[in-house]
Amino acid sequence: MILLWLAIAVLLLPAGWLLLLPLRRARRVHAAQQAFEDNDSLGAENVRVYRRRLASLERGHARGELDDTALAEGRVELERSLLEDAEALRRSPLKAAGSGRVLVPVLLVAMVAGSLYWYQREGASGDLALAQAIAATPIHDAASSNARIARLRAEAEAQPDNAKVWMALFPLYRDAGRLDEAMQSLEALIALEGRVPALVAQLAQLKFFAAQRTLTDEVQGLVDEVLAADPRQPTVLGLLGIEAFEQARYPEAIDYWRKAIAGFENPDAAKALREGIAAARQRMASAGEVDASVALDSPATAAAQDSQAGTARLTLKVSLDPALEAQLAAMPVSADEATLFIVARDAEGKLPPLAVVRTTADTLPLTVTLSDDDAMAPMARLSMAERVTLVARISASGQPAAQSGDLEGKLENVIVTRSTEADADVSHEAADAPLMLRIDHRVAR
Repeated sequence: MILLWLAIAVLLLPAGWLLLLPLRRARRVHAAQQAFEDNDSLGAENVRVYRRRLASLERGHARGELDDTALAEGRVELERSLLEDAEALRRSPLKAAGSGRVLVPVLLVAMVAGSLYWYQREGASGDLALAQAIAATPIHDAASSNARIARLRAEAEAQPDNAKVWMALFPLYRDAGRLDEAMQSLEALIALEGRVPALVAQLAQLKFFAAQRTLTDEVQGLVDEVLAADPRQPTVLGLLGIEAFEQARYPEAIDYWRKAIAGFENPDAAKALREGIAAARQRMASAGEVDASVALDSPATAAAQDSQAGTARLTLKVSLDPALEAQLAAMPVSADEATLFIVARDAEGKLPPLAVVRTTADTLPLTVTLSDDDAMAPMARLSMAERVTLVARISASGQPAAQSGDLEGKLENVIVTRSTEADADVSHEAADAPLMLRIDHRVAR
């Protein structure tokens, strides 16, 4: 905080200098104004004009052009005009150069006090105090975690309207197993931030675990609220998957967890869900059940397919139907400028694109191998699917979304192959027999 106040002081110094600047110039400005008023000849010029006009009236009267009455009226009008001009030129006496000096320091104090008050109300001093509290309490073990909790609790009491304090506090309570205090902190955060689906989902998760992994009426109400606002909210979907797993509804748990994986940005959370899916499949295999979403002959094979030792890959040979060569030539861009997208999507349509290769149409025909290395995001990879839809599309616009006039080909319901250490002695040609993907139609929409 010391550095903050020093920075504020540095900023206030030039502002104070600008306020004090008129005091330094006061004597010079006073002298210039006094000299101007002393040498002002405008009043004398008005008198000279009055005299010339009066002389003109008197000459007209002497020549008989004006009678006595007209002369008197003209003189009165000239005198009135002279008086009005003199009144307009009247000035208040100049005050001393040092008058009003007291007002400047008053304004200076008011500026400083007003700036500090405004910063206290609108500034981020609370966030700075929070950052310092976190930096001062690094977490190494349970004792240091408790020390940070105590420090952040003191900050919460000092600034209860700062949502960032509660945002930092409730995960510490949760990780320490103090669920009641975690829920109180999260409820305080929701009161400040509103019923944000992600926050309500966290609250539902805490209450779910506090109720010994039971989907109580209160938890169900929170889940319904979140799903009504965001049907793909991953925290709630993960919670529902846990509840289904606990109740031995393994296909339902797998479905929830697959949907949740698409929404998680944390690779560790996605890995935990994939491990849960593998565990659910093993339970199904032990019970003699078959996971209908796995496109294999047996649940044992499905479990093996989820093994981390396997590497998902698909080798494609992409070509253009000769019947479309003329349409490719008629595109507004040449073949070396037209973009060729090769995309793998999960057959169920629950995940973002799993693998994407981008090149140009002049490379056709070409052979390409899709793998997890071609994923757009760690949350959606080829190894997360059993069956995929493969799409090859030539786009004149270069846009990922299909547009009218694009040339396209598809292969649907393709089984994702995986190579393991057992494949080491298999030849590359046998392991990666390419799939034939032909671009054979034009996008009409």
